[in-house]
Amino acid sequence: MKLVSWNVNGIRASVKKGFEEIVKDFDADVFCVQETKAQDDQVAEALKDVSDYELFSNSSERKGYSGTGILSKSTPVKFDKDMGVNVHDLEGRITHSEFEHFHLINVYIPNSGSGLKRLDYRAQWDKDFTNYLKELSKTKPLIITGDFNVAHTANDLANPKSNYNKTSGFTQVEIDGFEHMLKEINLVDSFRKLHPTTFDKYTFWSARGGARGRNVGWRLDYFLVSESIWDKVTSAEIHDQVMGSDHCPISLEIEF
Repeated sequence: MKLVSWNVNGIRASVKKGFEEIVKDFDADVFCVQETKAQDDQVAEALKDVSDYELFSNSSERKGYSGTGILSKSTPVKFDKDMGVNVHDLEGRITHSEFEHFHLINVYIPNSGSGLKRLDYRAQWDKDFTNYLKELSKTKPLIITGDFNVAHTANDLANPKSNYNKTSGFTQVEIDGFEHMLKEINLVDSFRKLHPTTFDKYTFWSARGGARGRNVGWRLDYFLVSESIWDKVTSAEIHDQVMGSDHCPISLEIEF
């Protein structure tokens, strides 16, 4: 089974940049997207020509902001959205599909913002998200993917020293929240587990200063897998050759 995840930075813009062909090229069983920046009907309209997939999406109450979606070749056992915490469930950040062997959670975790003005909210979000995952994990193993808006270690961004505790995505608060989630639910960072010494593969580059061309990036996008099914994972890759967003797609292959 092949799964792909991509923060598309606007699904309507992405479609104009060749999203449909990229989906065809990957030929994934499930393709997750984040930051759709569109309402559910607009997402459906944008993806109407993407054949062979069922669409499940979750949009933000605030138009043109956030949003997540799952394209699946097979019909999930169950689909739902959000974590059931009112303050968090207004921005369309979670789409959840239950399959035969696992829960798939597609997430766009809040950015702490310029000046870290949303850091306190982010810390609470991380705690509540971990609790939500913990409940789900009682029934089936988890595969969690998306844009986590955190570089886990200094090996996951090009300039750790200049960004540490100054820039959203690399504060100790965010790192601690991520590590707590990994440990509390027994999750494996699939790319890092399979590529322990690969430190120049990133999934996000700022649009400023030619960062992508110089590979001054961050690894913010992950496939996290329950330890109980880790032995079934065969591949985890970063596809930084794929253009069309300030993020690139990532993939996971797993055999049940």
